[in-house]
Amino acid sequence: MSAQTATPTTPTTNDTTPGWAVLGPGGIARRFLSQLSTSSGRLLAAGSSSIERAQAFADEAAEHGFPDVTAGTYDDVLADPRVDAVYIATVHTGHAALVLAALRAGKAVLCEKPLTPNHGTTMALVDAARQAGLPLVEAFMYRFHPQTAAFLDLVRDGAVGTVTHVDASFAFRTEERTGRLFDVETAGGGILDVGCYPVTMTAAIVQAATGVAAAEPVELHAVGTLGPTGVDEWTVASATYATGITASLRTGVQVEDTNAVVVHGTRGTITLRDPWTIGGDPVIEVRTVDAAPTETSFAGAAPYGLEADATIAALRAGRVDAPQMTTDESLAAARTLDRWRAAVGLRFPFEAETADIPTVSGRPLTVAPDAPMTYGELPGIDKRVSRLVMGVDNQPDLAHASAVFDHFAEQGGTVFDTGYVYGGGELEGRLGAWIRNRGVREDVVVITKGAHTPYCDPESLTRQLLESLERQGTDYADVYMMHRDNPEIPVGEFVDVLDEHRRAGRIRVFGGSNWTPARFDEANAWAAANGRYGFEVLSNHFGLAEALDVPWAGCEHVTDPASKQWLEERQVPLLPWSSQARGFFTGRARPDDTSDAELVRCYYSDANFERLRRAEELGAQYGVPATAIALAYVLHQPFPTFPLFGPRTIAEARSSMLGLTVDLTPEQVAWLDLRS
Repeated sequence: MSAQTATPTTPTTNDTTPGWAVLGPGGIARRFLSQLSTSSGRLLAAGSSSIERAQAFADEAAEHGFPDVTAGTYDDVLADPRVDAVYIATVHTGHAALVLAALRAGKAVLCEKPLTPNHGTTMALVDAARQAGLPLVEAFMYRFHPQTAAFLDLVRDGAVGTVTHVDASFAFRTEERTGRLFDVETAGGGILDVGCYPVTMTAAIVQAATGVAAAEPVELHAVGTLGPTGVDEWTVASATYATGITASLRTGVQVEDTNAVVVHGTRGTITLRDPWTIGGDPVIEVRTVDAAPTETSFAGAAPYGLEADATIAALRAGRVDAPQMTTDESLAAARTLDRWRAAVGLRFPFEAETADIPTVSGRPLTVAPDAPMTYGELPGIDKRVSRLVMGVDNQPDLAHASAVFDHFAEQGGTVFDTGYVYGGGELEGRLGAWIRNRGVREDVVVITKGAHTPYCDPESLTRQLLESLERQGTDYADVYMMHRDNPEIPVGEFVDVLDEHRRAGRIRVFGGSNWTPARFDEANAWAAANGRYGFEVLSNHFGLAEALDVPWAGCEHVTDPASKQWLEERQVPLLPWSSQARGFFTGRARPDDTSDAELVRCYYSDANFERLRRAEELGAQYGVPATAIALAYVLHQPFPTFPLFGPRTIAEARSSMLGLTVDLTPEQVAWLDLRS
C-alpha cells in the first residue's frame, strides 16, 4: 500500500474517554472484552464479516458495562469517528488487511499475535504505521503484566548473576485436528500461534541481561513434527544469541508441556510457572546460592486492560508503538519465527515461491503521490528508468521480496538488477514471480547478468541467458550485462554473440559489469569496425569512497580520477554497485575499529575518512545521514548514473532513498571528493 499520514479521530462528544472497537469477535476478543472495563477506555463498536456475530458480541458487551455497542461491517466500524483505537482479533491471515485499513482510517491499532504470518508482511505493516504516525502494538498481553516487568527487572539487576540459558515453552494438546490451528490456509500450527510467546520472552530476557534491543538468535536449529494437515504439531528449537546466551524453545498443539520460563544464571534460577495465561495469582520464584528461595505474587492484574491503556498512551504521546512491545521487537520476532518454521520445513501454501502473493493491502500497486524517485534515460530503453536500481540478492523468500519490491515500486522504482549466479538461480525466479503476480513486465526494466567466472565464454553466455529468461518467465532482457570479463578470449567473440541475441530480440541493450574502461573501448572499436551493436552500459564499483581494493576477485572499480574522466568524456551510463561502500558511511567505520577486515582492506585510508567526515558534516546541514550524502554524490556526477542498492528491509530502502531528496551543487560534489 501507499502509506499516508493519518490524523487520529476524536470522539464527537466532549467525553475524553478513549473509544475502542473490536474487529473479529471471537474467543480471544471476549477475553479482551472481559477486562476492558479495567482500562480507561470504553467499547463503542464491534465489526465482523458476519453481522450476526458482530451483533452477538455487541449484546454480550452489555454484560461487561458497555451497553451501547454498535455492530457492523469492518468498514462501518472503521468509519466511526467515535473510535480512537481498534483491537484486531481475526485469524492470523486476516490481520494485515485490517491493520492497514485501520491505519488509513486514522485509528491506533492493537493487533493480536502474531502480527502477521511472516516477516515480509510484518515489515509492510510496521512501515505503514510509521508513515501514518500511529501506534501499532502486537498484543502479547503478558508483556503488559506487572509480573513480566518485575521478572525482567530481576534479570536486569543480576538477581541470578550472569544469564547463561533460558528454557521457555508453550504447548498444549488439542483432541481433534480441526479448526484454524490445523489449517495451513490460516497459518495454523504451534510456532505461530503459541511458539511466539517463548520467542518474544527469550528476546526480552536477552535484552534485559545484555542491553541488546530486539534480540535475535545468531544460530537457530530446530526439529519437530508436521502433522497430517501440514502444520507443526510439536517442535523444539535450540537458539544461541550474540552474547552467548543459549535457549531451548518448545511449542506444539498436540503435546502438553510445562508451559514455564526458567532463566538460568551463574548464581541460580528465576522461574515463572504461569507466564502466558497468567491466572489469578501468578508467582515469580527465585532460587540462588546465597539466599533462601523467594516467591513474589502478582494477584489482581488485568493484562488485557493494561495493553489497551498502553496503546492509548502511545497514541496520546505520538508514538508508533508501546515500550512494552515495540515494532522493532515485532520485526525481530517475525524473523525468528520464519527461521523456526524454515528449520522444520514449514511454508504455507500462500507463501510458496509459485504462489500468487497479492499486495499486503490487497489493493492494486500504485505509485505514492509523494514518491521521491527521479528518472533518467538509457539508450535503447523506451521505458521509464528510475535512477535507483533495486538489487534482488537480499530477499530470503517470495513474501519478503514481494513486500520490498512493492515498496520500491510504490516509491517510483522501475529498474531491477539480477544475476544468473544469485541464489543459485532462485532469486531470478523470485523476481519473475513478483513481476508475473503484479502484471508489470512492460513497466519494469530488468537487468540480467551472466557469464560469471569461471563460465565466462560465449557458449556459457548463451546458455545462461536462455536459462535466465526461462527462470524469470520472460522472453527478453531489457539490459543484459556480462557479469565478468575474460581477457583470454578475444573481445570480438563476446561482441558477436551479444549482437546476435540483440538482433534476435532476446536483449534490448547490452554492456559489461566489472569490465575495465580499456576493454570496454576495445569491444566498441570491434563493434564499429564489424557492423555490430556495441556496449552501451557499464556496471563497476563506484562511490564517494575511493576503492583501495575490491571485495571479490575479478571485480573492477572506476573510482580513480582517470576512470572518472573516461566516464565523463564517453558519457557512458554507469550502474554502480556498492555505491555506499558496503557500510563505510553508516557510522560503523572508525580508524580504531579494524574488526571488519574487508572494510579495512577496501576502504580504510586517511582520504576516505576525510570523505566520511565531510559527508557527515554535509548530512547534518541537510538533516540526513551520511549514507544519503554518499548516494547523492553518485547521483550528481557529470555522467549518467543509476546506482544499485540491495536493501534487506523496507526500512533500509527508505533510508537509502533519502539520497534522492538531496540536491548537491557541483562545488559540493567536488568538495566531498577532496577536489576543493
